[in-house]
Amino acid sequence: MPGVTYDTGFLVAADRNDRRIWALHAAFLAEEVIPTVPAPVLAEAWRGGARQASLARLLAMCEVEAMTETQAKQIGVLVGRSGHANVIDVTVVEGAIRRGDGIVTSDPRDMERIADAAATKISIATV
Repeated sequence: MPGVTYDTGFLVAADRNDRRIWALHAAFLAEEVIPTVPAPVLAEAWRGGARQASLARLLAMCEVEAMTETQAKQIGVLVGRSGHANVIDVTVVEGAIRRGDGIVTSDPRDMERIADAAATKISIATV
């Protein structure tokens, strides 16, 4: 897999110190895969403060991707095609498709439905 994109469920589990999540993250880093976290995913998971030290540690080893105007428009089109109202889920799928990433998610059915609407197959791992 050339890259990997994390969804909000992954960040929440990392924040709760889920050992499976941290082992998976370590495995990606060992393979020199730098995970991508779309900025809207971070916004959904981040609440700030010392309680999120684990999440801050994870993010230090990820690439947080900002959303451009072009991406926002492409995401809007995919929201319409997929009928999926959660813009953050669609952002995860759009970015993964664009970069050729796989997705690690707690909600594979929604990600698959969005990818199907984009007429694309992507690797989706469930956590």
